[in-house]
Amino acid sequence: MPRILAIDYGIKRTGIAVTDELQIIASGLTTIPSETAIIFLADYFAKENVSKVLIGEPKQMNGQPSESTPIIEKFVSDFNKTFPEMKVERVDERFTSKIAFQTMIDSGLKKKQRQNKALLDEIAATIMLQDYLTRKMI
Repeated sequence: MPRILAIDYGIKRTGIAVTDELQIIASGLTTIPSETAIIFLADYFAKENVSKVLIGEPKQMNGQPSESTPIIEKFVSDFNKTFPEMKVERVDERFTSKIAFQTMIDSGLKKKQRQNKALLDEIAATIMLQDYLTRKMI
């Protein structure tokens, strides 16, 4: 079975998570500089069978687009041009960073470790993907 990949695209960094081959468990894959995302994904897709990509859709509390929306929309456009055969699904990413930070606290990471924004982005992508998998099973 092919994997599902989730992308938490940001201005500086992009967190990436992926499912196992049975599409049951989401795991953090990596965090990369955002400007390298398309190159990284091309390499990953050449090595792994991925059937769908989830891309976070940032929204404000009232449901309106956030200030980073134009940057992410450009990435989505570039992604679709580069990988026209890949199925893309946009998912609400509200609260994923806050939940990721709380997860870091709950798991006992020290303050210095919690300041690692790359880890935060990877965990946020993992939460977004696991939430998608949970909703898919219901």
